[in-house]
Amino acid sequence: MDQSDASQGQAASELISRRIAELADWRGETLARMRRLIKDAAPDVVEEWKWRGTPVWSYDGIICTGETYKKVVKLTFARGASLDDPAGLFNSSLEGNVRRAIDIHEGEEVDEADFKALVGKAVALNSSRKSRPSRAAKPGAAAGDGKRPTAGRNGTSVTAGPKLLAGGNPQIAKADGDAPVQAYIAAMPGWKRETGSRLDALIVRTVPEVRKAVKWNSPFYGVEGQGWFLNFHCFTRYVKVAFFRGSSLQPLPPGESKDKDVRYLDIHEGDQLDEDLVASWIRQASELPGWVP
Repeated sequence: MDQSDASQGQAASELISRRIAELADWRGETLARMRRLIKDAAPDVVEEWKWRGTPVWSYDGIICTGETYKKVVKLTFARGASLDDPAGLFNSSLEGNVRRAIDIHEGEEVDEADFKALVGKAVALNSSRKSRPSRAAKPGAAAGDGKRPTAGRNGTSVTAGPKLLAGGNPQIAKADGDAPVQAYIAAMPGWKRETGSRLDALIVRTVPEVRKAVKWNSPFYGVEGQGWFLNFHCFTRYVKVAFFRGSSLQPLPPGESKDKDVRYLDIHEGDQLDEDLVASWIRQASELPGWVP
């Protein structure tokens, strides 16, 4: 089979696996690791093989490509210039208005949580572009997803992110996996976005095999077979973290609830988060029987 003929699906996945095996050095290991992280962040990602030998990962459009050179593995995000990158992962192709790339050299590693967050944002951006009303639609007749067209840098119409509900809480459809959680975090307004990203990274570091989902417009975190142990939600002046078995944690999280089992942590703008303490609560909560809806 000509490699250029296998555009997507099983044939493309096999070609990507073959490319990794053929490299047989640090580049193959790096490409395999980044491929795994992409799939973790976007379980429904489509693998493609384009331009006579380039691995491509897509979801409602291209997320990124994976090119290998003698001294670098390059992951180029098709719309990277439009993505928020607080961790500063992008270190190449910084001069353009569309793409951004991550160059990985031998011995270097990319933070898993930060990279998966970036993939989630790329998925959310692609999905929002796909839901853009067609040119034939009449003004004001956009699809009922709550998104409004806004003016882009070059004057073109682009689609705003998810609708913000009361308190600035993002409206995200129910779904399992990391991608909807990253879409929620990417849509959190202002300072709350950094707080959400920080909480998500802390949870992943503390519970590496954590299960994620968005339910009732809130990110949920749990352990397979044990239910959910935590969620967080945007309110006007703070982000509320709920520990579903919080009354069993030591020391007790500060916020009381009408439910005797639940305790809260409210994070306001400018608060200094005690990561060691919060990580301790996360670890304890993950080891308890969780909440099952």
